[in-house]
Amino acid sequence: MDITPQCVVALTWRLTDTLGEELDVLDSPVEFLIGGDDLLEKLEEVLQGHKAGDLVELQLEPEQAFGDYDDQKLFLEPRKLFPAGIEEGMTFEGSALPPGMDPPPPADLFYTVTDLYPDHVVLDGNHPLAGIALRIHMKVEAVREATEDEIGKGSAGTGFFKVQPAAPGGNLLH
Repeated sequence: MDITPQCVVALTWRLTDTLGEELDVLDSPVEFLIGGDDLLEKLEEVLQGHKAGDLVELQLEPEQAFGDYDDQKLFLEPRKLFPAGIEEGMTFEGSALPPGMDPPPPADLFYTVTDLYPDHVVLDGNHPLAGIALRIHMKVEAVREATEDEIGKGSAGTGFFKVQPAAPGGNLLH
């Protein structure tokens, strides 16, 4: 079966930056809905017409992936507003940030704690891969028809590199 919109593709991959530094590896296949919200538009475009067993390699520029790094999404906030156990690498939904920030950061972003100082916390609302050109080496492990439920949800249940709130050391990429 060829990859077309409204099908589910199982992928493995190796993701690097343009210098070859490994950013993420997915050794076990994960399913994504083609034509939904699971994958970046450019990945879906390139995967069209491929089938199980195919190897697909491409480079994504920041504007095709997670955009340029935006220093307007950096916030220096009073440490006293945060829980005592806060650590670098923790992520927060913007809507779940502690009250008292002035001005409050946009609620529609996820924020990663990037630096801790005695009196301040640095929050970064950029995606961890913003501003980075990416090289992705994918293998199409399987292709199947999507279920009505998957089509209705617009997802096979896994988003590509979506940031979710996580404890320190949590997996932010998949």
